[in-house]
Amino acid sequence: MPDFWQFVVQNWPRPEQFWQEGVLYAIWGGGVLWFSGFLKVCLHLNTGYTRKIAHFAIFLTAFAIQSAGEMSSLFLFGAIASLFIAAGLLLGDGNFFYEAIAREKDRPHQRYYIVVPYLATIVGGLLGTWLFGKAALFGYLVAGLGDAAGEPVGTRWGKHRYSVPALSAVRATRSLEGSAAVWLVSTAAILGAALLTFDLPPTPGVLGKVLLIGFVAAVVEAISPHGWDNATMQLLPAWLASLLLLP
Repeated sequence: MPDFWQFVVQNWPRPEQFWQEGVLYAIWGGGVLWFSGFLKVCLHLNTGYTRKIAHFAIFLTAFAIQSAGEMSSLFLFGAIASLFIAAGLLLGDGNFFYEAIAREKDRPHQRYYIVVPYLATIVGGLLGTWLFGKAALFGYLVAGLGDAAGEPVGTRWGKHRYSVPALSAVRATRSLEGSAAVWLVSTAAILGAALLTFDLPPTPGVLGKVLLIGFVAAVVEAISPHGWDNATMQLLPAWLASLLLLP
């Protein structure tokens, strides 16, 4: 395994990739964020939904790029997505890039709860890929699909709420209904990747391990500090998958 900085340097995009692929990633990444903001500002869709549309798109794009083995392209997509997040933070209230992911319940720390989850996403993705290789794909799916299911389900059907740790004064809660959705969707995503991406056989042993990883993912999401689950929900499932499914 190369050291971390060697890993980054080896996979940094080549100059020609910035114009060969960068425009496409800018249109896609910026378009998803803009459209999510449009849904909130113009159609009054709840931020719990618009934020997860962007979240879902970013993680599934990362999954598709890394599945193709293009790590330098993944770095490029991450860099371009970061520019749009930064633009939203600078432009603030009323801008579609900002409104797409700025939760009203996070006031007065809305920017903090944009920056921290995004940094957690980058940290989780980089460390997961560096430490666990292809098993990081399981982390992308758990964070991108499982975690993305929790907030909309909790927003719509969450009746049984519980408090979670937060590193600011904002009171953070999740719901049992949302956590159940995290478990179900994470398990389905892990199973799909195991069978379709990695061609693992659907034996009772594999299915049991998938259920275990999905359950651990739901527990991790439930106890992670508000804003940091984008890292923990990538790293723990990737680690478990590397041990149990891809030894």
